[in-house]
Amino acid sequence: MFWYRLKYQGLMDYWGSTQGVHVAVLILSFVAVAAVAYLLGSLNFALIISKLKFHDDIRRHGSGNAGMTNMLRTYGKAAAVFTLLGDAAKAAVAIIVGALLNGMIGAYIAGFFCILGHMYPAYYKFKGGKGVVTSAVLVLMLDWRVFLVLFAIFLLIVASTKYVSLGSIMGMLIYPLLLYNFNGPGINILFAFAISALVIFKHRDNIRRLLEQRENKISFGIKKTKTNSGGGKSD
Repeated sequence: MFWYRLKYQGLMDYWGSTQGVHVAVLILSFVAVAAVAYLLGSLNFALIISKLKFHDDIRRHGSGNAGMTNMLRTYGKAAAVFTLLGDAAKAAVAIIVGALLNGMIGAYIAGFFCILGHMYPAYYKFKGGKGVVTSAVLVLMLDWRVFLVLFAIFLLIVASTKYVSLGSIMGMLIYPLLLYNFNGPGINILFAFAISALVIFKHRDNIRRLLEQRENKISFGIKKTKTNSGGGKSD
């Protein structure tokens, strides 16, 4: 019973139900989770790596986005992998903290605010990435079944079209429906819709370029370069 309640309620809620903790303390714990998750999300590893390793700002190149795909295009595979690992780690830490303190709701709150921090980082004038990696980590940690289906769809779309942005957008469109199919109605569906809306909104320029057939296609044989692309841009 303890571990079941800990998973779905978290330490604060469990403590409150057994020790009579005031509701205000629980509310403060949710606020603390949101704040910590946002600050962790604001650690944008695309910007950190581009500045420390290349003495540059990734936002000056390619699509102008501080994300893994733009790192791949601009600096190569190694830079993209380290960006992926860093962004995944910060999301995982935020979600674990949220889950430990406030259960599943805390995990979703932490994930949402970590994604928000990644998109609008306080440390970098609120200009960050598009939140795809952080969103993927949230999906994986909270329901691996949903992640596997979405990842398969993403790979299929990217492999067939070479558009990373299209794979990301379609994954986010399907995410809330797939989560509902596996878990039924609940507050997690509301969080899923909110996260999907955020990620798709951040891809609005990509959507326009896709419609205009100007979106760049990904090439995994890319060599390191620092020059701006002249055509369409994606993540």
